[in-house]
Amino acid sequence: MATHTFSLPKTAARLERMPPYGFELINRRIAQLSAAGADIIRLDMGSPDMPPPQPVIEMLQRSAENPNCHNYGSYRGLPAFRKAVADYYARRFGVQVDPDTEVLPLIGSKEGIVNLALAFLDRGDAAIVPDLNYPAYTMGALMAGGDVILMHLDPERNYAPDLQALRQHPDLRRAKLLWVNYPNNPTGATCDLNLYAELIAFCREHDLLLCSDNPYAEVVYDGYRAPSALQVEGALTCTVEFMSLSKLYNMAGWRLGACLARREVIEALLTIKSNVDSGHFRPIYEAGALALNATPQSWIDQRNAIYQARRDAILAACPSIGLSAFKTSGSLYVWARVADGDDTAYVQAALEQAQVSLTAGSMYGPAGKGYVRISVGVEDSRLQEAIARLQRWYANWN
Repeated sequence: MATHTFSLPKTAARLERMPPYGFELINRRIAQLSAAGADIIRLDMGSPDMPPPQPVIEMLQRSAENPNCHNYGSYRGLPAFRKAVADYYARRFGVQVDPDTEVLPLIGSKEGIVNLALAFLDRGDAAIVPDLNYPAYTMGALMAGGDVILMHLDPERNYAPDLQALRQHPDLRRAKLLWVNYPNNPTGATCDLNLYAELIAFCREHDLLLCSDNPYAEVVYDGYRAPSALQVEGALTCTVEFMSLSKLYNMAGWRLGACLARREVIEALLTIKSNVDSGHFRPIYEAGALALNATPQSWIDQRNAIYQARRDAILAACPSIGLSAFKTSGSLYVWARVADGDDTAYVQAALEQAQVSLTAGSMYGPAGKGYVRISVGVEDSRLQEAIARLQRWYANWN
């Protein structure tokens, strides 16, 4: 009897449209270097290095000790957490949403960003994505079988979208979603409510959902106060906003966020979400609700003062390491142009020779070529060591 040789089934065609996730490649190389004894300082990932407020941690501990808190949760999340999100938006932005029909808790905001594309895009549809963008906006569209229309962010106008050029795009009629993100990742650029009003008017004109990714609203400096797109009158008719406790309260590993949108959008997103995952762990919801309800502004201000000092240290060091920086008033990042324009070579050499990991700007889209992103989410002494290493390395590079 002939022996059959097993052949692995061919992977789905959608994988051919998707490159490996950039941070997964960075992690692999860092793991290799670390295994060989290298001490890598990571300035690449926007992961807060400080803990959440202590009462939040204590709430998690108390809730986890409750024997009734370990079963499956609702796909719609804990009602108390939904209410806490709605109450936060009312206090912080003056925005009123129904916690039962217009708020959906998420396992971090990233899954909601991708699942929104699955809920709204078919083959032949398109998402409008900034030419500098968090990769999930693009990857979600590609996973859904849709296409991506790049929207230029103008560095001469604080990285505002060029809507006039977008009006002329031949495929604009195929678009269903338009993604924006302020304070911006990767540039740190900020905006005011007038820009959101302009974007909402554009989306109404072209029957688009404005998808506002707003995880850095409380990571701000220099007296800047970030708005929400939902503050624009009537915004909820065409606007979806994603918020996250990852950056808001240093809870990145807790994976807790939410989507705020009109009922029909929430139901569409829930249909996808409920078929691919479950509700979160109840103690995390309860701790998240406490964070939103009880964290004083003074805690946020003190945290941001630490970030701002780190930002200023990086800005001061940039000329000595071959970088020209864009001064940010928000986010966890410094965005800087590489002197010779080759971001990939710069980042690779910094990692291999200085043992400092940065992020190449080209990872965020074609407009990122020639730039690097530097995170302030690293302890002060390690940041100073990273700067010193980069200065010694750059003095001898090239």
